[in-house]
Amino acid sequence: MDWSHYRFRSLWALPVAPGTVYDVLARPEDYPRWWPQVRQVDRIDETSGVITIRSALPYAMTFTAREARRDPEAGVLEITISGDIDGWARWTVLPRGGGSLARYDQVVDVNKPLLRRLAVPGRPVFRVNHRLMMRAGRRGLLAYLADGRQAV
Repeated sequence: MDWSHYRFRSLWALPVAPGTVYDVLARPEDYPRWWPQVRQVDRIDETSGVITIRSALPYAMTFTAREARRDPEAGVLEITISGDIDGWARWTVLPRGGGSLARYDQVVDVNKPLLRRLAVPGRPVFRVNHRLMMRAGRRGLLAYLADGRQAV
C-alpha cells in the first residue's frame, strides 16, 4: 500500500438550486471568500491557477490546478492537480429534493516531503484534517449562499 495515496469523497446537501451551487463552485478565485482553508487562488489563465490550502494542521499545501472538464449540463467540474499533491478532483452537482447535492471526489498522491515522511503514523490525522476542511467548506458555502454573495 502506498501510504501517500488518498481517495476522498465528501457529500454536501445544500438547500440551493444546483445551477447556483455550480456557478459558485465554478469560480475558484472566489473560494477564499467563503472557504477559510483555501488561503489563496492565483489565476494563471482562464483554465488554470495556483492554489494554497491550509486546514487545522500547521502546514500549507500549494498546487497548480488545471481544468480538465467543465460541463454545466452534467453539473461536473474537474481539475488535474500537480505540486505538493498530484492527482485530480471533481465536483458533481446534482438536484436533490428542493436543493442540490454537491459531491466532491479527489484522488491524490502527496509529494510534500514532510508529509511523505509522516505518511504511516500521520495518515489518520491527515484524513481527519481533510474532513475538517471539507466540513468548514460546506459551512462557508452555506453562509455565502445565504448572504446572496454568489451574485458578486
